[in-house]
Amino acid sequence: MKRTVIAVLVVLAASIGCARVRVEAPKEPIKVDVSMRLDVYQHVVKDIDNIEDMVSGPEEAKPVGPQSMLPSFVGIAHADEEGLGQDAEDAIMRRKARRSQIAPLESSGVIGVNSLAMLEIRSRSAADASAEALVRDENADRMVIYRAIAKKNGTNIRDVQKLYFKRLQRHVPAGTPIEIVDESTGRSSWQVK
Repeated sequence: MKRTVIAVLVVLAASIGCARVRVEAPKEPIKVDVSMRLDVYQHVVKDIDNIEDMVSGPEEAKPVGPQSMLPSFVGIAHADEEGLGQDAEDAIMRRKARRSQIAPLESSGVIGVNSLAMLEIRSRSAADASAEALVRDENADRMVIYRAIAKKNGTNIRDVQKLYFKRLQRHVPAGTPIEIVDESTGRSSWQVK
């Protein structure tokens, strides 16, 4: 019996010592599901559009083909989702109230919109203390809104700012300086819309 156990142990030890590990590439390509990221992106854009519609007025509708009832239902479903919170709602109302003061400063080139969707004074000589206070207050309210959108959608503030900038650059008044960043070089330049 002892010899049988020893023989089995010797065979096991020999087979373990000679074991080979073989690494192979998978036969099918590795697939990554990006649907969640797209869903977050869509919700962030929807939130941005809703806020800017409240602040600056609705975006001009561009009907293409037959109209669908789907946007009506999607809007209702989206409205039932978790809100941005009272702080963000208050910031939206303050932005709306000061919009009539900001638009003329934008169109005259005194203030512009940078690539992170924040206002910047572009003409120090034309900006007085009230314009500086207006920019400071507006940027503070924008950050409250950006944080609320990021928290609600589980994303970071920088991504929200970049998406917000895309919306703002389409709808700023003519004459507004806009910071454009070249993605390939990382360099930025200011252009007048």
